[in-house]
Amino acid sequence: MITEILRPLLPEYGLSPDEKTLAGLETYAAVLREWNEKMNLTAITDDEGIAVKHFLDSLLLLRYLELPRGAEVADVGTGAGFPGVVLKIARPDLRLTLIDGLGKRITFLEALLGELGFSAECLHLRAEEAGRKPELRERFDLVTARAVAGMNVLAEYCLPLVKRGGVFAAMKGPEPEEEVAAAKKALRVLGGAEPEQTSYRLPNGDGRTLIAVRKIAPTPGTYPRCSAKIAKQPL
Repeated sequence: MITEILRPLLPEYGLSPDEKTLAGLETYAAVLREWNEKMNLTAITDDEGIAVKHFLDSLLLLRYLELPRGAEVADVGTGAGFPGVVLKIARPDLRLTLIDGLGKRITFLEALLGELGFSAECLHLRAEEAGRKPELRERFDLVTARAVAGMNVLAEYCLPLVKRGGVFAAMKGPEPEEEVAAAKKALRVLGGAEPEQTSYRLPNGDGRTLIAVRKIAPTPGTYPRCSAKIAKQPL
């Protein structure tokens, strides 16, 4: 059971979710497994893997980032909903937008949210399309992405969505220094401050790094560019 793994584990990481949160995560795991039989959502399907690599990893954003009540959060390239839906389960006050370029994932997320009894905006959009939409551009307190692209590419996808004073948070592996160094120009051009890194280890020993970039200036209107140009000529 997911609950039995997380209940004693989360306090060791400075987290103290209530029983309602744990029950929501149990439901999430069940729906994820059911849908994963029909479509490829995750290669991790065992209780320990889901609890640690998906749920704990996502929840740790709430330890390392301060999110005001009612904050607007966008999860770019959300896939099966990590970390966005996990954050919503733990913090129902958050106003969540899930963005993914694959329609069948959006169908899954809408069904998942229905099972959980939560509402969120689920958008079938490529990240660079989202950043060019006036109703989404520079709107969010937090924009997060997990295992989507290299940091310089990810910055161009995400920072246009972040409002001034908000945060772009990239969830990365154990040694992102080279990637971060290569992205410094992109972060500066797109309106970001110097990145702040927080490193931690999951119980299985996997290293993780949370890279947080505060938005200090508006993103120039020429960004984000089309995906082909971003890939060919990253900032």
